[in-house]
Amino acid sequence: MKFLIINGPNINMLGLREPGIYGSQNYAALESLVRETCAAEGIEAEIFQSNHEGAIVDKIQQAYGHYHGIVINPAAYTHTSIAILDSLKAVAIPAVEVHISDVRQREGFRQVSYAGQACAKTIMGQGIEGYRLGILWLKGYVEGLEG
Repeated sequence: MKFLIINGPNINMLGLREPGIYGSQNYAALESLVRETCAAEGIEAEIFQSNHEGAIVDKIQQAYGHYHGIVINPAAYTHTSIAILDSLKAVAIPAVEVHISDVRQREGFRQVSYAGQACAKTIMGQGIEGYRLGILWLKGYVEGLEG
């Protein structure tokens, strides 16, 4: 089983960026958590981060036929990118949306998730632990589809 883990803008700045909202763990800690979780579950994973919308769209399109699932934190593009939504819909790979903070408790403009409309589940407000939860949930979901 192969998963693509996608992180959008500023996720690479974890630990520096608003630690009161996003926590003090850095991006390397997030990558370690993802790699350890996937290894323990027998999942091959690629981790990708970009601050550029088009690069994220390209990566999603390139995933077609190569990955069983996508875990995506579109970050700020969550609330603005119909292009990311459309690419997720186009490839139709099962996906989970993850947010480190609980966006329901944040600014009004963060209340709409375009990408989430193409995802089977959204996990938010669990810090980087949300990635582990998303990977585990997605594994069960994909196995259910294949079984």
